[in-house]
Amino acid sequence: MHYAFKHLATAATLVQQYNGELPLAAFLKQYFSAHKKHGSKDRKYISELCYCYYRLGHALLHLPVEERMKIALYLCSNELQSWEALFEETWLQQHTPLLSQRISFVQQQYPALQAGTIFPWLTHCSETIDTTAFAYSHLVQPKVFLRIRPGYEQKVPDALAQQNIPFEQADKYCIALQPNTSISTLLDVNKAAVVQDYSSQKVGGLLQQVKVLSPGTQWRIWDCCAASGGKSILANDLLKPASLTVSDVRESIIRNLQQRFKEAGITRYDWFTADLTKQQKLLQNRDVNLVICDAPCSGSGTWGRTPEQLFYFTNEQLQHYASLQQQIVNNIVPQIKAGTYFLYITCSVFREENETMVQLLQQKHAMKILQTEVLKGYALQADSMFAALCIKE
Repeated sequence: MHYAFKHLATAATLVQQYNGELPLAAFLKQYFSAHKKHGSKDRKYISELCYCYYRLGHALLHLPVEERMKIALYLCSNELQSWEALFEETWLQQHTPLLSQRISFVQQQYPALQAGTIFPWLTHCSETIDTTAFAYSHLVQPKVFLRIRPGYEQKVPDALAQQNIPFEQADKYCIALQPNTSISTLLDVNKAAVVQDYSSQKVGGLLQQVKVLSPGTQWRIWDCCAASGGKSILANDLLKPASLTVSDVRESIIRNLQQRFKEAGITRYDWFTADLTKQQKLLQNRDVNLVICDAPCSGSGTWGRTPEQLFYFTNEQLQHYASLQQQIVNNIVPQIKAGTYFLYITCSVFREENETMVQLLQQKHAMKILQTEVLKGYALQADSMFAALCIKE
């Protein structure tokens, strides 16, 4: 039997066993650790098939797993050199590097393949999003993006060039790498460059805006949902000298952030743990003038990286995250003094998590909205995000 059919059979078995409780990457890692018979190429091909399967989202679910997986592979692959044995000659002849043409060909055979069947929540998306382009972007694996830190503007591109790593320079500080590029052995990660999506980097434009609006201010920043600290490092680089306070719900999250800060050379900061969905006094002894709230969300703008989340997402989860964000905003914004900037961010495309939250900030919390932005990363093989810069009146 040709290896492609063996890999297809293994991948089909795996997606039938997988239930979405673990990240797909962790599930596959566990499987391969327990089945040493698979070499590095086997692992690569089986993983590719599994990820392609979930990139189809909710489309063509009526088909047998192996058939659906082959269609997904056909759509997601710019070339089929390793997979030709799986396809009839007609399909091979019609295959093209242009995704739009591959979609058109498959739709002739399977009319149920549509943007709205891949991503069933298109009517919930922010109005400015091209929902068809966004839905089909899930068939393309996003790129890896680096943000070059100050002082390393030339060193990072030089290091990549010396190692013959293909890259594109989106701007002076942003580098795009091909998907799955590993840079941990090439660069001082977090010191010289931060792995940070293109749209996440563009949030820095709103941080720059506060400098324009309040020149000469000594910034006292609270990153209230800091997670791994990417936005904190960004704010530190753009607004220094600044004092920095970070918080998140679990100390284990903060420990990971602390390791990253150490690598980034950030040593002066305050931290605490807090569940922001619960009412508590958090700013009694902390004088802040900029709050960054990168709110926990559906992550719908990042499902190109984690397509299993697209596959397993439900309407109930959307309502859960919208309610969670409302609780956080309702608990922390009343504690912010007048004149404080508030930067609200999600990696979601859903109105309920974005524009609806802006309305809440305006109508309930006396926030003046200075700028909102839907960051349409789907057009650039990047994540899609939302950001709103406000000020407490």
